Amino acid sequence: MVSDADIPFIELPRAARRHVYLFQGHQFLDRFAMGVTVAVTALALQERGLGVGEIGALFAVYAAVVLMTELPFGGLADGLGRKPVFLIATVASVAASAVFLLSKAFWPLAASFALVGLGRALRSGTLDAWYVEGLRQHAPGAEVQPLLARAQTANFAGLGLGAIVGGVLPGLVTSNKPSAPLIGQTVYDVSYAVGLGLTVAVIAYTVLLVRERPRPLSVSVVLHEFRAVPRTIRGGMRLAVSDRTLLVLLVVLALMLFATNPVEVLWPIVVQAMLDPERAAAVVGLLTVGYFLAIAVGASCAGPVGRLFRRRHALMLAVVIAALAVCQIALALQTSLAGFVGVFLLFSVVLGLSESPAATILHARVPDHRRSTILSVQSLLKQLGAMAGLLALGWIGETAGVAISWIVGTLSLGIAAILAMLLARQIGRWSNSPPTQ
Repeated sequence: MVSDADIPFIELPRAARRHVYLFQGHQFLDRFAMGVTVAVTALALQERGLGVGEIGALFAVYAAVVLMTELPFGGLADGLGRKPVFLIATVASVAASAVFLLSKAFWPLAASFALVGLGRALRSGTLDAWYVEGLRQHAPGAEVQPLLARAQTANFAGLGLGAIVGGVLPGLVTSNKPSAPLIGQTVYDVSYAVGLGLTVAVIAYTVLLVRERPRPLSVSVVLHEFRAVPRTIRGGMRLAVSDRTLLVLLVVLALMLFATNPVEVLWPIVVQAMLDPERAAAVVGLLTVGYFLAIAVGASCAGPVGRLFRRRHALMLAVVIAALAVCQIALALQTSLAGFVGVFLLFSVVLGLSESPAATILHARVPDHRRSTILSVQSLLKQLGAMAGLLALGWIGETAGVAISWIVGTLSLGIAAILAMLLARQIGRWSNSPPTQ
């Protein structure tokens, strides 16, 4: 059932188009700043003398902080405003990069990763909610899915191009004395320094260009909102459980991440096994960039594909998840590098197609005053699904092989596709009832 008009982008009001362009630019710059560190984080940690176990522990610190703070800070954004909370998140990211550049020992680096997790939790559900609410204001009744796809394309394009720059920079900017890097503790830290500078640019972009209805901010207001966080979380959780559309969608997304996250994390191991050590690092780096850019391509195609499904977003999501299952099985069966790369890039494109239909269903069911909280609930459940997948399928991969674990993971995708089909059958009737307030 199509509830919104599928208006061509050029025919949207000027204010709506400006809103889209502004958010696309913001997403690209923000993710570009993140992307420049993606390709060098593990290398920078290894150069500091950390072992695999210590590096894994640092990422565990990050994950633990995200899980503990995701919901509270989502509720905070609903109370204090999306822009102020996002700005606090970027300040946490700047602090994380600064601590990283100055540190060599494990515990200061753990503090840096904790700040990264804090920034991630603070960002969740902030400007994404602001974007959707602005679209509703500037183009009421317009179909949101292709406009979400535009933002997601900019998001992943920024990550991909940032990864290219971050991977190339250490080789271009080297010190005459290898023992004395240009900045920070290792030659790879130059990418972190650039990421820090770009994050400062994101802060300036947000302050100058992002407009939000001002809310009263004082010490008493902030304290009141902090005290209200548990109540906000309870309200958001009640909404997620009471609205069957939301509940089924969140379960579908958790099952999806259960299956696909082990592919996204473990694929470099498979590629390395196909190559000699001298070539493996370069191929993995290039394929990491290709992965982000392929997701961006998938996101950019989501609008036209959505029109083929006549904006039946749940049906599109079901078909995309089924296609992911097929791609994941095909990926597990590859024995040559060329075949693996081709199927992996196709898998990434299909993964990009899944983002906007799921987001469109979610935003259609959520009132503005619960939007950030529900986005944080979604992020939390996806994180839990991803962690459960890594634990369960990682154990299977260690005992029976990575390929077998990926094939077993498609059972989760099969269940998710069936649930999405059931959602597609029922969503017309459910959507006739207004979202729970």
